[in-house]
Amino acid sequence: MTTTATLSFARKSVSTVPADAEWSVDAVQALFDLPFLDLLFRAQQVHREHFTAGEVQRSTLLSIKTGGCSEDCGYCSQSARYDTGLERERLMPVEEVLEHARAAKAKGSSRFCMGAAWRGPKDKDLEPVLEMVREVKKLGLETCVTLGMLGDGQAEKLAEAGLDYYNHNVDTAPENYAKVITTHTLQDRLETIGKVREAGIHVCSGGILGLGETQQGRAALIAQLANMNPAPDSVPINNLVQIPGTPLADGTEVDPFDFVRTIAAARITMPKSFVRLSAGRQQMSDELQALCFMAGANSIFYGERLLTTDNPDAGHDEQLFARLGLTAI
Repeated sequence: MTTTATLSFARKSVSTVPADAEWSVDAVQALFDLPFLDLLFRAQQVHREHFTAGEVQRSTLLSIKTGGCSEDCGYCSQSARYDTGLERERLMPVEEVLEHARAAKAKGSSRFCMGAAWRGPKDKDLEPVLEMVREVKKLGLETCVTLGMLGDGQAEKLAEAGLDYYNHNVDTAPENYAKVITTHTLQDRLETIGKVREAGIHVCSGGILGLGETQQGRAALIAQLANMNPAPDSVPINNLVQIPGTPLADGTEVDPFDFVRTIAAARITMPKSFVRLSAGRQQMSDELQALCFMAGANSIFYGERLLTTDNPDAGHDEQLFARLGLTAI
């Protein structure tokens, strides 16, 4: 699995080979099979070819509409189908969102992400979100939203408002998808990603580790993302936060070294993408996060709260950046 031919194939650039021929699951699995230190060395080499070493982009994520989602995603605290103790809330007023955005910028975030627990927005729901995007842009922040599946014309409206990124994760390996979510298909998600790309908005799409997938399933997840044409501009890698009341509350935790291997595989197969340490960082040690940065992660969610789960506080992240000699961008 570590022959010269295999490694040579794995080093090909996404832009030089047709997407359907670029990264087979076996080729990505070959990366996972490398000795751990060899894999990290390779990932760091690729990272330095495309990014400045030690620079990490910081994003803040805000839930602008919490709870009451009709979908049955087995990991999600916001599904109306599960009793997780989460109260359903209305869409947050624009000025309140802007208060959070100003605070995020003051703490050093460069991108502000807004998430709403919808299967997909109705046109009347989209209007205030468009205003949020326009006003957050005026603050000098990059904008990102995650609103679920988009209808015809909605991506274009978001683009007109100045949206920079749209997040829509593929979540898990194709063969594992129906075991996690049954109320929509993977194809539904891919169609929204296509609409976003056609509208000229940057794509943010990644996955969640710990959804019952095998290591080969993680390789399949990375292959699926890498074979998008082009690969997502931003790739969030989440470590499942097990929420009481959800079907995946008692799942098996991901081996930390496997998590780092997944980060490294994402970096090697998607060399120009930002790879983000996303949900689950609260449960990670500083040492594990340092390995992830070594493996090519160059973005984090920054701030004490994600959509509904805790995140390391900004002060701790500042200390970690100082200890590791990282620079925020």
